[in-house]
Amino acid sequence: MTKKSHLSRRSTLKLLGAGAAGLGLGAPYVFVPNPALAQTIARASAKHLLYIRLSGGFRFPPAFNANVDAQFNPFGTSSQPNASWGVGRLLDESEWLTDELAELGLRRASDYADQMAVIPCVDHEPLSGSADGNHQTGLERFLTGYVNGDLGLFTMINYGLREQMTAAASAGEIMLPAIVLGDAGIGRGSGEYAAHRPPVLRGGDLDRFGFDTDALLPPWARTMTQAYTTRFRDEQNPGHFGAVEAYVQARASTKAYSEIFSSDALKVNNGSNQPFDGISNRELEAIFGDGSGYDIRVALRLFHYGCPAIYLDQGGYDYHSNEDEMLPERIGGLNRLISGLHLVLKRMEHPAGGSFWDHVIVALGSEFSRTARGGRFNSAGGSDHAGDLATRWMSMPFFGGPITAAGRQIGSTRPSDLQAEGPVFSYRATMKTLFDALGVDHRDFFPADQPFDDLFA
Repeated sequence: MTKKSHLSRRSTLKLLGAGAAGLGLGAPYVFVPNPALAQTIARASAKHLLYIRLSGGFRFPPAFNANVDAQFNPFGTSSQPNASWGVGRLLDESEWLTDELAELGLRRASDYADQMAVIPCVDHEPLSGSADGNHQTGLERFLTGYVNGDLGLFTMINYGLREQMTAAASAGEIMLPAIVLGDAGIGRGSGEYAAHRPPVLRGGDLDRFGFDTDALLPPWARTMTQAYTTRFRDEQNPGHFGAVEAYVQARASTKAYSEIFSSDALKVNNGSNQPFDGISNRELEAIFGDGSGYDIRVALRLFHYGCPAIYLDQGGYDYHSNEDEMLPERIGGLNRLISGLHLVLKRMEHPAGGSFWDHVIVALGSEFSRTARGGRFNSAGGSDHAGDLATRWMSMPFFGGPITAAGRQIGSTRPSDLQAEGPVFSYRATMKTLFDALGVDHRDFFPADQPFDDLFA
């Protein structure tokens, strides 16, 4: 663990910003990569991260930075804004909100604005001359931090929590690793990191996990098979004992994972009315539905077993045409997820005590935002992605009990041209901030990008 500077990270950013203003750079904050400033402060205020990619390039200002000119937000602002950040009218969209869902307690997504924090200027490369509006390279930055990055962010989480996982195993406890329910690129890793790559699950994978085969064996056969690996270990040369013991433990962990994955709780489509963590699978299905709602339901169940992070993709927002008509309809799925999570996280009982809301952070991002190059929409009623500010700024929202900046906007943009008038955070620094919250040791990653305090201040 590196030594903590006598200056807090927030104070350091303010000093850097003051220097920038003195140099006439036109903004009170600038991004300055400096390995000497990198710190590892394992805040560990959260136990779980639900990380959702709004896939295809999401047009952020109409939802999460709405107080800008119409060329950036052609849909307007919420009818009842209740937060300091620009709540978009798109979050008012509620055709999905049936009478049945309202009876379950769901509300419009915009009704929860005061419980969400938004950073309007999260950028891949704050010192670059333009945004990366390329689907392939923009997504690589989102999944790994760099173009052609060979180490995924979720592999970093598992690697940075390896000591905690080892300690849990030694205590006879099972702590699932971070798990990917979306693009596998966020789980890349080779060499010393290969063993920490997260499992990648698709669709109904968990529904296909079967019964425990040991339970089908007669007692004498069960004893023989269960004792085999131990006998194998005990007969080895002492010099090889450590490696064989690691193998035995790995087999035991794999069996334990299999038992978890085949549990009834993770059969989220089984229609069970049996409460688990205070809510049944049938209730979760009614609240979230299928599609990405299925992945959300699986994620909540996996969190019960110590899984620190889940990544999933939602939507499909690459609207080069007909965005004017299609985005208000498509965003209904996102609004339902936001509303459902605010309801369910506060209701579910966490095994460690309190509610899931107390322990979970939800973060929404994308590979880039979108632009219409000075118009409300392009000639086809859609939007594109280029190198301008409208493409480069991800206005990322965060919510959950550990986020103490709820209702606040951290930074701002000039409404007329989206010039940053507050801090610009690198995407890597933002991820390291979330790593901090999970207690992930991130000293080996992105040394020039420092985490920040703003979400937790």
